[in-house]
Amino acid sequence: MDQKGKLIVPTHRFLKTNILILMLVASIVSYSQQEVVDKVVAVVGREPIFLSDLNAQIELYTFTNRIDPNTPGLREQVLDVMINEKLILSKALEDTNIVVTEDEVNNELDAQIAQRVQQLGSQKKVEEVFGMSIPKLKREYRDGMRKQMLAAKLWESKNMTIFATRREVEDFFEEFKDSLPLVPEELELYHIFRVPKISQWLKDSIKSSVQIILDSIKNGGNFEDFAKRYSEDAATKSFGGDLGFVRRGEFFTEFEEAVFSLKDSAISDIVETPIGFHIIQLVERRGEQVRPRHILFKFKRDQSEADSTIKFLNALRESVATGANFSELAKKYSEDKESATLGGFLGRLPVKQFDPSVVEAVKNLNEGEISAPVEYISDNTRGFQIIYLKKRIPEHPMSISTDWNRLQQLATSFKRSRVYQEWIQQLRSEIYWDVRL
Repeated sequence: MDQKGKLIVPTHRFLKTNILILMLVASIVSYSQQEVVDKVVAVVGREPIFLSDLNAQIELYTFTNRIDPNTPGLREQVLDVMINEKLILSKALEDTNIVVTEDEVNNELDAQIAQRVQQLGSQKKVEEVFGMSIPKLKREYRDGMRKQMLAAKLWESKNMTIFATRREVEDFFEEFKDSLPLVPEELELYHIFRVPKISQWLKDSIKSSVQIILDSIKNGGNFEDFAKRYSEDAATKSFGGDLGFVRRGEFFTEFEEAVFSLKDSAISDIVETPIGFHIIQLVERRGEQVRPRHILFKFKRDQSEADSTIKFLNALRESVATGANFSELAKKYSEDKESATLGGFLGRLPVKQFDPSVVEAVKNLNEGEISAPVEYISDNTRGFQIIYLKKRIPEHPMSISTDWNRLQQLATSFKRSRVYQEWIQQLRSEIYWDVRL
């Protein structure tokens, strides 16, 4: 809402709309209105906007934002945003410096299809929902994807050069300081995370059972059936272990090295990761993406090793009390590799952005104190951590002296929005457009 209570539809958010979601909504809207002949509701340059497209955007926007589709003025505002997008597209098509390659289009289509496969459970289900094969789906939406990416690239090329100057930040603060939201309570936290080691005899026991199942699969057993019966990955078990299409960087290093080295339909040997043993089958490779299945056998909790880890963390905690540096200990001993290189730094963030278990662990700490060891699950890895509360910043009104970075981001966003509106008005004076509602 603006200051007068008028509904405002974001002017450039639609540039990042997932085109497959939009096309799916459009097909549903079109099907539900079969008796209505589609018509052109606006023209921008040579690009028409159809009634079915407008209805799909309204459907998507109201569903996403939980707004009544009959809100007065909503239809006109959504159409206005669609016209703006077409204006940007017309400009992008003229700009020879804005290029979208076939590889970029393919990668984006693959990524969006992979999202749908993951959400719906299988490639077959996606094809059923969209009423066409994956290859046809890509052909149908390739041009729309390319145009969407062209428009987004043009705006991003302008957007990334727009930043608020110091004077503009100060002027922004003076103009809006009475209406700026309060800065929520923040915590600056560091931690040391350790994973209890599984005893070798227990690991060997699990591995021998995994080997029996692997041998059965290699002797002709159905991988999907074995996954449904034995996998301990609750998220994929019912789908025969299918993980959908994935890229590098989404799994443990050991898992990725194994799956990306497989040929189609090949089955791996036993692969060990921090959470257990896996048997992996590569179903399909598509460019930089792979679609694997897996059967997971989790490492069972070893209480003696858990007790040993807690004892070790308590020793580190006591050493800080006698003068040791927490960040140096984190660099040396923490098994959260990402934060360890930063001395265990978890961030300076609003309380609500931390995991609830972390907030609970530090709620009674004073600045400079360290929590007792608490259990924590990170990236499917169960372990224990101690948390150092370096600073607690109470909720407070924004000020230039304490919240400069936050104000700079808000002022930059405000400036970009203003520049966007000015640019759109310029495009409207340069490019033919007509509303035919």
